[in-house]
Amino acid sequence: MALPTPNLDDRRFQQLVDDAKRFIQQRCPEWTDHNVSDPGVTLIEAFAQMTDELLYRLNRVPEKNYLAFLDLIGVRLFPPTPARTDLTFWLAAPQAEPVLLRAGTEAGTIRTETEEAIVFATSADLTIVSCELTHLRTHPADGPAADRTDRVLDGRDVACFAATPTVGDALLLGLTSAVPSCAVVLRLDSRVEGIGVDPRQPPLLWEAWDGAGWVACEVDSDSTGGLNRPGDVVLHVPAGHTASAVADQRAGWLRCRLVAAEPGQPFYAASPTIRAASAFTIGGTVDAVHAETVVGEFLGESEGVPGQRFRVARPPVIPDDQPFVVEVSDGTGWQEWPEVDAFGATGPDDRCVTLDRTIGEVAFGPAVREPDGSLRRYGAVPPNGARLRVRRYRTGGGRRGNVARGAISMLRSSVPYVSRVENREAAAGGVDGESVQSARQRGPVQLRAQDRAVTARDYELIAGQAVPAAARIRCLAAGDGADPGGVRVLVVPEAVADADERLRFEQLIPPDDMLATIAGHLDARRPIGVRLVVEPPFYRGVTVAARLTARPDSAAERLRTAALDALYGYLNPLRGGPDGSGWPFGRPVQSGELFGVLQRLTGVALVEEVLLFPADPITGRRGAATARVELDRHALVFSHEHQVRVEER
Repeated sequence: MALPTPNLDDRRFQQLVDDAKRFIQQRCPEWTDHNVSDPGVTLIEAFAQMTDELLYRLNRVPEKNYLAFLDLIGVRLFPPTPARTDLTFWLAAPQAEPVLLRAGTEAGTIRTETEEAIVFATSADLTIVSCELTHLRTHPADGPAADRTDRVLDGRDVACFAATPTVGDALLLGLTSAVPSCAVVLRLDSRVEGIGVDPRQPPLLWEAWDGAGWVACEVDSDSTGGLNRPGDVVLHVPAGHTASAVADQRAGWLRCRLVAAEPGQPFYAASPTIRAASAFTIGGTVDAVHAETVVGEFLGESEGVPGQRFRVARPPVIPDDQPFVVEVSDGTGWQEWPEVDAFGATGPDDRCVTLDRTIGEVAFGPAVREPDGSLRRYGAVPPNGARLRVRRYRTGGGRRGNVARGAISMLRSSVPYVSRVENREAAAGGVDGESVQSARQRGPVQLRAQDRAVTARDYELIAGQAVPAAARIRCLAAGDGADPGGVRVLVVPEAVADADERLRFEQLIPPDDMLATIAGHLDARRPIGVRLVVEPPFYRGVTVAARLTARPDSAAERLRTAALDALYGYLNPLRGGPDGSGWPFGRPVQSGELFGVLQRLTGVALVEEVLLFPADPITGRRGAATARVELDRHALVFSHEHQVRVEER
């Protein structure tokens, strides 16, 4: 049981007014008009209101002391975390020379009358390398490889795969140089020979060589219909692409490989052919962060005393790839004073500072009086009159930066030859700064855990502190879904729906660096001998098929859209469920529950039927219709292609 908070004075406004009127009857009995119309009563109520406010402030003293104790044990508010995404810069036309985009290139969303633009800045240099096609080779799965470059240059047809295509047949294309993180256009002239394949879903996989193996490329568009007609294939080449030698031919190699067809996906009955081929670079992709960089900001002048504090002009200071450094002028140059966590282990000559990132406060080392009366300094003190400046810091962050896919479309920095920019995936990872109420709740838990992971709640708390961008974290103790002596930590990343709460399955898979950060943070704090596994949870795909009857005054198409939005929003692992905080782990999905969700919609006269189908979110394969879909104890639901039919009266 929590300790009760003392109420130093529990009187309220009406009690103060009544007490004043009783005193008036005792001290001034001739005053008999105590109605609210009397001017004296008006004064009494005015003073009672001011006294009530003073009592309210008095009762805040225990809360202030509580927060002071939290500050004493080192509880600090977490600063905002910036969202990150990959920005793709498209060239207006292919260039003969490389195009360099410096780190800090800015792009943002469209500014409206009510909302400011959300600005993202690139975190690294991007070089868009020009290229041309120099080699073309065929590598059948069963048979010798062959160089077909001369035949293509002569305009003769070249079969991409074996006469009878089989899984593993490959077509290799060599570029003049490696094009890491670039968008490459392969312009192919083909004639229809790949009989039997679905041009919308060909069993092809495009890959790039990174020096250690073949890495899949993202296909932006394919107008060739699976190499069956003239057109362009636009590929996003991964960052590790490098040049290498194949049969003494050195180039930046790309590969088109035949893969096994999925159930219901047709395969090639004959090999497609190519009679002309070319390649050029049309863009590039680089990581960007929702933050603005401040360089060389002047803090002030030192007074030459310990414990000085200064504040940056644009708090909060969000985490950065580069360390936070304060520079102090000594008359001949600038000395570096890096950031440290605390002054406890520093000496009087150590040049260092601490930083409160939430309020942007920079502190220099204090001086503490020892029991013998002497002063001990923790950290050096800048000389009197020395100028102070911050070399660089970033400001911004927050949930506002979690923009949807395609929202970033405006170039804010002038870049030659670049025509447009876009984010091909939604930005993720933006988290608002911690509130005081959250810190109040975290303080006792942090004091009890002492930064050690023992209980399941300790693991969840420490993992959340390591990666604030994780939307949900669940720890499975030994015997509760984990191996004996092992601990499983399930991580659900924050994701932004493209539209109407419709999440894609890949958005719910945490990136490798997020899992690695959590694993490394917990590994240093787990008991010896505990095996730790950090992974995403299991997602049970569910497809809902519903049939509704609309009221006479309701539009069928509008009602259908509203019903789909309601289903996707309710069966949402992040913001769905009965309380809107995410679908509970292990909670089954029942058709009766969805009857109520649909019946509450405006314009619904009757919910005729609701059927549930277990579905595989990767392959799309569905099971038999049922009224209840069971979930494992630590599984989450995923909405997969709901279907709604609306009938009009």
